[in-house]
Amino acid sequence: MKRPEPTSAGTKERYEAIAATLAARGAEASAMFGMPSLKLAGKAFAGVFGDRLVFKLEGAPHAEALALAGAGLFDPSGMGRPMKAWVVVPKKHADAWGRLAEAAMAALAGGVAGKAATRPAAKRAKPSKAVAAKKPAETQKKRAVRTKDHQR
Repeated sequence: MKRPEPTSAGTKERYEAIAATLAARGAEASAMFGMPSLKLAGKAFAGVFGDRLVFKLEGAPHAEALALAGAGLFDPSGMGRPMKAWVVVPKKHADAWGRLAEAAMAALAGGVAGKAATRPAAKRAKPSKAVAAKKPAETQKKRAVRTKDHQR
């Protein structure tokens, strides 16, 4: 992963303030790619990357974030493989960070709730190999006959 510049104290303070505000609504402080991040139901939606914040956005908020000067798609590897839903927003737009974090959390909250409500019932577990090896007696007899015929 491409190493970002060190995170300044001002960026840390802004991020921590955003994290504290969103924690009251269920966001959890965590890590993603070794960077501090915010997650909801185990899924990341925002993080610190050097002196910039990254947000997983969709729709109008995604377009608005990309329109900010210096913002772009998040490419943590630096190898031209950006994460299309993630936008990295520079420190000069720190006033927008709180709003973008809320939009990212709201998009994720809608997706998490929607997936939970529409998730299909769990599939039946496949039998273990030991159980699958126990074939009905008729199948075992057919196999024995085929083996005898093959050996002739």
